[in-house]
Amino acid sequence: MPQCEMCGADEASLTTTKVEGAELELCSSCTDFGTEVRDESTGSGGSKYSTSSSSGTSSGSSSGSSGGSSGSSGGSTRPRDMFDNMDEIATDYDDRIRNARESRGLSQEELADQLNEKASLIRKLERGDTLPTDDIQRKLESELDITLVEGESADDADWDSGDAGTMTLGDVVKRKD
Repeated sequence: MPQCEMCGADEASLTTTKVEGAELELCSSCTDFGTEVRDESTGSGGSKYSTSSSSGTSSGSSSGSSGGSSGSSGGSTRPRDMFDNMDEIATDYDDRIRNARESRGLSQEELADQLNEKASLIRKLERGDTLPTDDIQRKLESELDITLVEGESADDADWDSGDAGTMTLGDVVKRKD
């Protein structure tokens, strides 16, 4: 019998629910913590852990997907949440800022003056102590001609789409039965 991925309760049927950007198989008690994901597969709970059903649908969905930019293309119509439209700051944003500043021959104080910000903020950003706000990010990208957002790779596109062919935790984890 499958278990709820949030509370661990054994349930006969679980509901796919998006909680803070992650799709989880949840029991009826835990579905209130997220947004229910509607998908076209109506398989039993036991098929959750088999890779044969997900690999069969991924080959069909990958040939028909054209970027997955529109949420309504495909059989899945789920409500959008705030995490769908968020850009992720690159993990090496501090290095990108420092390298771009140094390549222009600017000191931290000079860059701060050009951005109309404090030099201590530039120091914190370059150390990776703080993440840039949207406003600071736009200023830095404009002034230094860089991008601080992670580029969308094929892996990101798989996670963003609402297709049944996306990877789930169950595709990666091996159960101890």
